[in-house]
Amino acid sequence: MDPITILLVVVGCVIVGGVFASLGVHLLPVGGAPAAMGTATGIATGTIMLMLGAAVTGLFTASTVATFSTNILLVSFSGAVGSWIMMGVTMLMANVIYVFGSGLVPVSGRVEVDPITKEPQTPYKTPQCDGHGIPTVSYISGMAGAFIGGFGGAIMYFALLNYAFPAERLVELFAWELGKAATVSATMAAIAAIGIFVANAILAAYNIGGTIEGFHDPKFKRLPKALFSCFFVSLFCGVFVCVVALLGGLI
Repeated sequence: MDPITILLVVVGCVIVGGVFASLGVHLLPVGGAPAAMGTATGIATGTIMLMLGAAVTGLFTASTVATFSTNILLVSFSGAVGSWIMMGVTMLMANVIYVFGSGLVPVSGRVEVDPITKEPQTPYKTPQCDGHGIPTVSYISGMAGAFIGGFGGAIMYFALLNYAFPAERLVELFAWELGKAATVSATMAAIAAIGIFVANAILAAYNIGGTIEGFHDPKFKRLPKALFSCFFVSLFCGVFVCVVALLGGLI
């Protein structure tokens, strides 16, 4: 593959990954500090921390599959499934704590009726609170967000691993054994992918401005602005990675 094609593939995959990361963040049920006290819907942590946890889990599964497969879809979907499982378990255990530990009913504070189950929410919400736990609509939204975000992170990792920092090129440049070169290549690709992912997650977090319940939350309407911003940030990051790889003789 010629250098121009490699550059286009790397930049394109980074942009897709960054935009998917932003979309995934907006779908997560983030409750922040209020959720830690059971006074708001969502998981009791910050937007960036929650999405970073899902992204790292997805990278674990994607990097494992990448050791024996060069199929971009297989690697990307493996990352999506890894994030999906992590988020599903996290939300399930959060609900177990809220329900059996605090005696709260998982309800939304942003809608009167759950869009998925059509169950009323207001009668179960404590006065002066913005919902509790992770209701069905937020759970499904979170699962979708983790899947999309994990897919985006994995496709970035695949492009960086195989085109920006290829192990074969490291063998040629430094006369390393293939095993050592593969380890260094995977490490560089993972660090770059996480860095780009976090940059997009931070932009999405600023766009949300606090807590969000999922796609049914009024704040979800702010998504287009975040996607627009993340497109250009990912474009810059993709070009920067390519410049580094070119200067290092890796492309």
